[in-house]
Amino acid sequence: MTRSDLCIGMVGLGALGLPMAVNLHQAGLNLQVHTRSRLAENDPQLAGARGCINPAAAADNVGVLLLCVSDDTAVNNVLFGPDGAAERLQPGSIVIDCSTISPKGAQQAAAQLQQIGVDYLDAPVTGGTEGARAGTLTVLVGGDATVLKTVRPLLEVIGSSIHHIGPVGRGQQAKAVNQVLVAGSYAAVAEAIALGQRLELPMQQVIDALKSGAAGSWALNHRSGAMLQGSYPLGFKLSLHHKDLGIALEAALKVELDMPITALVEQLESDLIVRGFGDDDVSALHRLNTATKEA
Repeated sequence: MTRSDLCIGMVGLGALGLPMAVNLHQAGLNLQVHTRSRLAENDPQLAGARGCINPAAAADNVGVLLLCVSDDTAVNNVLFGPDGAAERLQPGSIVIDCSTISPKGAQQAAAQLQQIGVDYLDAPVTGGTEGARAGTLTVLVGGDATVLKTVRPLLEVIGSSIHHIGPVGRGQQAKAVNQVLVAGSYAAVAEAIALGQRLELPMQQVIDALKSGAAGSWALNHRSGAMLQGSYPLGFKLSLHHKDLGIALEAALKVELDMPITALVEQLESDLIVRGFGDDDVSALHRLNTATKEA
């Protein structure tokens, strides 16, 4: 999977997609990329990769096409819309969809691609921008095990932990479970830090003490600093996590499961989005607990 003549397409160069593409490029793969704004295609770290005018061009003559876009609509447009990738994908090629979308959306994409002889894996990732840059993402895969075996060396460039969950759609279901855990942990860290600040504790010292105890978590380790500073640089957009919680709550509804904590966090995120903070990192949940709330 590292031969210079192997052509890989990548559509979506956002906070996760760009560092993923950079790692693929640095692994020596022949990479052609497209992103909606076209700006990230010119990132210096992608020098030598081919920028493409649309998804169809990015899919031209590729063995594997990776997607990392925002939602079901974006995936559908990239694959099947005007100048969509399906126009150029060849029979026997493989689409790896690293987007977080609904299980139904993944299954529909797989069924449509199957009609033209193209395999599809839903392969949402988790691990934040830190994991994307380091190539240590966790990849949750739904789809045919034989297809996964074929592309596993490619996935190992972007992730250090590759898990086959089951048929198409199962990767997205596992990602929904992940996002429920993220919701609870971020909200708890935000409230805990707010309490410590109101008590006027030396919070950096307290956090350092708690990281190695039972309260330790990814959110505490990686986002507590931003919360302490009251600055929320983009790691994963609040608006995208809110979309993911909608997918999780819909899945819970279908199996008649009540998730009151997740529903509460989803409402809190809605409030922040209405206030204009949808493009902040999820750690912006801490804004809800600050002494003086921003207008």
